[in-house]
Amino acid sequence: MAKVYYDRDVQPVVIRQRKVAVLGFGSQGHAHALNLKESGVPVRVGLRPGSRSWEKAQSQGLDVVTIPEAVQWADLIAVLIPDTAQPQVYRESIAPYLRAGQALLFAHGFNIHYGTITPPEDVDVIMVAPKAPGHRVRELFTQGAGAPALFAVYQDATGRARDLALAYAWGIGCTRAGVLETTFKEETETDLFGEQTVLCGGVTALIKAGFETLVEAGYQPELAYFECLHELKLIVDLLYRGGLTYMRYSVSDTAEYGDYRVGPHIIDEHVRQTMRDVLRAIQDGSFAREWIEENEKGRPWFNQKRREEARHPIEEVGRRLRRMMPFLDPVEVDPERWEI
Repeated sequence: MAKVYYDRDVQPVVIRQRKVAVLGFGSQGHAHALNLKESGVPVRVGLRPGSRSWEKAQSQGLDVVTIPEAVQWADLIAVLIPDTAQPQVYRESIAPYLRAGQALLFAHGFNIHYGTITPPEDVDVIMVAPKAPGHRVRELFTQGAGAPALFAVYQDATGRARDLALAYAWGIGCTRAGVLETTFKEETETDLFGEQTVLCGGVTALIKAGFETLVEAGYQPELAYFECLHELKLIVDLLYRGGLTYMRYSVSDTAEYGDYRVGPHIIDEHVRQTMRDVLRAIQDGSFAREWIEENEKGRPWFNQKRREEARHPIEEVGRRLRRMMPFLDPVEVDPERWEI
């Protein structure tokens, strides 16, 4: 069973004595920078000149500089920009300014594990990966709680990398909830697998398939939306609080019977074999190579798919219904610019 580390297992002075550069001010970047600052850690945010986040970070009381300036100033560099942007930023704005004894920190192991970033041997390479979106990491911290996280050491040049990773996790509030030790390989492969087969790819495909099946059979699209998408949150909330057993305890006996009887017919051996195939593509690097190549081409397939999915009938129906339910605090995203 995995060992869980908490506040009591950490020496906060380890991170408080380090100057931390947070590169990026997106979902994770803003949460890490603000949480670290409020934990008494010297922080600067590193951004590209002209970044739309520059004034936003400054308005929240953070010192903002260019990425090369941040790297030269810092003892620890937290690379929290998108995975696909990291290799170029690393080559151009990080690597030329690294010095022995510094530490590179990542929130996901993708680029280290697949070798698109290869740090020098004289720096520590660590990971702290909160198991929550950045806004939730920030929200929980301000409430005096924390999000759980994974941590790992890929390269220990100083002999202090593990203590530093734990202390960083403390600085962003994660040891309040508990952190588990892993490896860059394990975190990367399990994270990609979960996203693709269950959390994102699996769930969205299942929702659309259910919606389309009902609509094709002549049922009203609005009812299909409620049954296959809207009510999913109710089930996920039960799973989140008490696992499969609490969900089954909370729903009707009819729903529970349907769970046992029909679920294995939907997720059958064919689906399980497909999952194994997906895992192999993650493990052997073929998925990573495909995604890297797609980005190098300018994302033609990805961008087209994003536009197509935003126009799916379930999205059209959903937008109309959500406008009728202001208590949901509904949002709309422009797929062309990916902005709310």
